[in-house]
Amino acid sequence: MRLKRFLLRYYPPGIILEYEQSNVLKTKSIDLLDLKPDTDINSVVEEIVRKEPLITATKIDKVRELIERLQEKISHQEDRRFYLFKVLRAHILPLTYVAFNKAGSVFITGSYDRTCKVWDTASGEELHTLEGHKNVVYAIAFNNPYGDKIATGSFDKTACIWSTERGTCYHTLRGHTGEIVCLAFNPQSTVLVTGSMDHTAKLWDIVSGTEIASLNGHTGEIISVSFNTRGDQVITASFDRTVAIWDVRTGK
Repeated sequence: MRLKRFLLRYYPPGIILEYEQSNVLKTKSIDLLDLKPDTDINSVVEEIVRKEPLITATKIDKVRELIERLQEKISHQEDRRFYLFKVLRAHILPLTYVAFNKAGSVFITGSYDRTCKVWDTASGEELHTLEGHKNVVYAIAFNNPYGDKIATGSFDKTACIWSTERGTCYHTLRGHTGEIVCLAFNPQSTVLVTGSMDHTAKLWDIVSGTEIASLNGHTGEIISVSFNTRGDQVITASFDRTVAIWDVRTGK
């Protein structure tokens, strides 16, 4: 066996050894789950050298360096403290969903009060109230990474596409016969998918607001939808206990 290189694994903490045996590249892990900021490094190194024949005398300094890096990472994690930053009295009725834009500078809230609100994260100031739905606003999303558009889906069986900057509605999307409970933009921000209690998902052109395709096949309510990173496939999850993968170009 011949050691090729070390790989550092931050979580769970450990070191991965990449080695060659009979011309085949293999890996093995050295787990350091009990490593703490005050752990004696020399003792850890001695234990590793005693148990692992791949670690020769010439590799000891490298192992020590990797363990020091792990300790430093663990120390930073322990120093991190979270605290309550701000509480906003956002809506007059319970909230249904929240979402950040990509930068984290703006976030949105959906509510049973039939509105979606846009907020400045740093100040907590309300930027816009998106009004127009006639029932609960249940699903909301930014068109990240751009963040210049917001989609809302409602129990009134419609979805809306809004301007983040102005708070105005570009399109109201009609076609579902049941409540809309999930939605998502594709990464290219050209298509929106909506999932509904009517057992279907629909694809919509963001620019024109027209329906591109209806994804039919589930026998239960669709409760989650997602695009892949290329935006050419959609997955839908349903109360019928199945997940389906769809081709965006064909709707099949």
